Amino acid sequence: MPYQSTLRADIFAGKTLLVSGGGSGIGRCTAHELASLGANLVLIGRNEEKLQKVQAEIQQDGGQACYYSLDIRDEDAVVSTINAIVTEHGPIAGLFNNAGGQFPSPLEFINKKGFEAVLNTNLTGTFLMMREVYRQSMQKHGGAIVNMTADNLNGMPGMGHSGAARAGVENITKTAAWEWGKSGVRVNAVAPGWVASSGFDTYSPAMQKTIRNLRHHVPLKRIATEAEISSAVCFLLSEGANFISGVCLRVDGGSSMGSAPAIIPLPDKPATNSESFNGFHRYELPDVLKNNQ
Repeated sequence: MPYQSTLRADIFAGKTLLVSGGGSGIGRCTAHELASLGANLVLIGRNEEKLQKVQAEIQQDGGQACYYSLDIRDEDAVVSTINAIVTEHGPIAGLFNNAGGQFPSPLEFINKKGFEAVLNTNLTGTFLMMREVYRQSMQKHGGAIVNMTADNLNGMPGMGHSGAARAGVENITKTAAWEWGKSGVRVNAVAPGWVASSGFDTYSPAMQKTIRNLRHHVPLKRIATEAEISSAVCFLLSEGANFISGVCLRVDGGSSMGSAPAIIPLPDKPATNSESFNGFHRYELPDVLKNNQ
């Protein structure tokens, strides 16, 4: 079965779109959806083996994909890579700025090196990618950028370094939307809540115990699928969103409206009329969530 997107099958036909962090998780899922919608897809990431695997999956499914391996924190590498992509593939119609990473830790235990590493990946790397895509292509040809942020509306207890970086991403998204609108460039962000993605299985046993209970802190009483985030990203990259710019779309089941603890506690039972959408035909539930639905 091919990818089951909610968008028109040829909506990105003939267009070059980039996905950073395309080797796993939400990036991999979004890459598959974009390719299924006709995009000439370019995968970007540090792990060449993962990129090769996703490229092969997309090609097996009948899509087009190539990849470039680089560290988005390396300014020279970003500049030269975007130049190579434009030279080989022509104007860049869209960028999903998804690459990032963090580790769980209370603020008092985060040292300077760890704090700067997370900021450099999530904020500086995001900036470098969007700047070069604009300079080398979108300034002349227009396009759409979607930046990845996170549900940090009320801070990110346990991941304060990531929350700080992601808040910066949301702010620079608005600045770029204003400054680059004159060139026909739209810049938006998505802020996922908790998503059942492969990254869950990399956390410690203690954190995995917390993960299993996350659904109780979401009004819809579940966590998202990767495809539910990809749907939002692909819409914002599409022509249907041509008058949407400078927004941060929260895809979190309403969890960002609450606080800890919530003024009105959520009932300890499944929500009615809340069903997951999962159009990703290659999706696999993280091991930590199996037998926990």
